[in-house]
Amino acid sequence: MVLITLLPDLLLLLGGGCLKRTLPPVGWQGIDRLNFYLLFPALIFISALASPPKGSDLLIMGSGVWGLMGLACGLGWLVRWWGPEKFVDFAGMWQTAWRFNTAFAMVVVQALPAEYRGLMSIAIGLAVPVANILAVLALTRGQQLSVWRTVQQVVTNPFLLASVAGIGCAILGWRMPEPIMIALEKLAVAAVPLALLSIGAAINWRALLTLSRFEVALHSIKLLILPLTMLLIGILFTLATGPVIVLMVFAAMPTASAAHVLAAVYGADKEKVAKVIAQSTLLGCLMVPVWLAIISRVFLVAE
Repeated sequence: MVLITLLPDLLLLLGGGCLKRTLPPVGWQGIDRLNFYLLFPALIFISALASPPKGSDLLIMGSGVWGLMGLACGLGWLVRWWGPEKFVDFAGMWQTAWRFNTAFAMVVVQALPAEYRGLMSIAIGLAVPVANILAVLALTRGQQLSVWRTVQQVVTNPFLLASVAGIGCAILGWRMPEPIMIALEKLAVAAVPLALLSIGAAINWRALLTLSRFEVALHSIKLLILPLTMLLIGILFTLATGPVIVLMVFAAMPTASAAHVLAAVYGADKEKVAKVIAQSTLLGCLMVPVWLAIISRVFLVAE
């Protein structure tokens, strides 16, 4: 099921590689900027708006999601010296440790009981703003900006603005006029395919299967340590089954294509980031079914 789910994404990555020479570099840069300023913000806003959170769910899922992201951020920093010497290039790759493929998460959760799908939407809505704040802070530090300029970059980031606007409208029950919503939904649909094509065009396919120590560390954090940590917490502290299962699925997701968009805009080495994203997607095809089997065995059978 997971392999079938990811097959279209893998085909788009391959398509981007095949189309690499049909556009000059400035053309791919234009696609990255379009994704950054318009398409991904529309996707983030629509996703956040669709998930009005409850107070209790916010507390439980927020603690879990932000704890996992903080752990990933800290572990990634511990292997700083295995990464690129230039900090902005390190930051571009570092962010992949705490980013999650939210579209993939929403598909995978369909394999679980229906009551868990709302929790996954809340997890995603809470994760996106923090993921972007952390990423922009890291990438702007790599540019050696002043404190004021860094704050300005964070608060005006289109991803963050879209996240806050979507969650705020969801909490308040506000909804845009139907024509605007339809237009935003059409923009959102285009975000991931264009990002995947651009990632495919940026990948050095010959180097894809070669793993550096830093890349191994990032994938181990993302696909092994985070879900294992959530599994152990759920078992040791006998937490409610639903949130633990959803958080474990969330933790096991490969990294997000949005990391490539931010890396391109903030001047990081986007080829290295694209390589990590592609590797994470391929490895996720192998690891996510394993974690789903463990979840079924440990939690769902027990129910």
